[in-house]
Amino acid sequence: MSKRLEGRVAVITGAGSGIGKATALRFAAEGAKVVVVDTNPESGQAIADEVKGIYVKADVTNQSEVANMYKVAFDTYGRIDIAFNNAGISPPDDDSILTTGIDAWRRVQEVNLTSVYLCCKEVLPYMQKAGKGSIINTASFVATMGAATSQISYTASKGGVLSMSRELGVQFAREGIRVNALSPGPVNTPLLQELFAKDKERAARRLVHIPMGRFADASEIAAAVAFLASDDSSFITASNFLVDGGISGAYVTPL
Repeated sequence: MSKRLEGRVAVITGAGSGIGKATALRFAAEGAKVVVVDTNPESGQAIADEVKGIYVKADVTNQSEVANMYKVAFDTYGRIDIAFNNAGISPPDDDSILTTGIDAWRRVQEVNLTSVYLCCKEVLPYMQKAGKGSIINTASFVATMGAATSQISYTASKGGVLSMSRELGVQFAREGIRVNALSPGPVNTPLLQELFAKDKERAARRLVHIPMGRFADASEIAAAVAFLASDDSSFITASNFLVDGGISGAYVTPL
């Protein structure tokens, strides 16, 4: 494993499972000091112990808790080089616009979009002082494509993440701060497994549209995040980094 992130400090939200966990492991393997942020103390602390980092419990929809997690990171390590704003939800009551209630809509927007706004708002001053930094915000391929099996608030929230990341990438480019949106396709995580376990038809309808014929492994997404965090992507900012197995490029898929 290369050491592209040697000595750098990374804060990862939603790091207790799925893509966040896989990225914490990948960052640590590449030499980074990792701050694991999650609402679940058991899983969060376990990952922090595994990567020899620190765990901070935070509700990413709460601005004071978001500010505190970066303060703890900076007070512990003296710098913040990478922010991977990854926490998100996809609850079953977020469905068609015809059936999704306003409370479900607002809850998803708060966790998936407002949290990214808060995380960027609070981490940018640290990176401005350092004159450098990489922010990676988890969007989704659904920010680019539409689906008949809708999760309306999730889709809208990820579109917001994509647009916000693009604007921040442009705004702060000359300060040495890169901001990119990561847009995974369906990933074999507990979140996806829970969704598909409840609706096999939806799972089948999604899988048929992936040219590679499978869901991504979380470690494959983590590899993309590590690239965006490293100097290998030094001329990439304000981008929509699609890691989707070819979904967004497909008209029809192979038999």
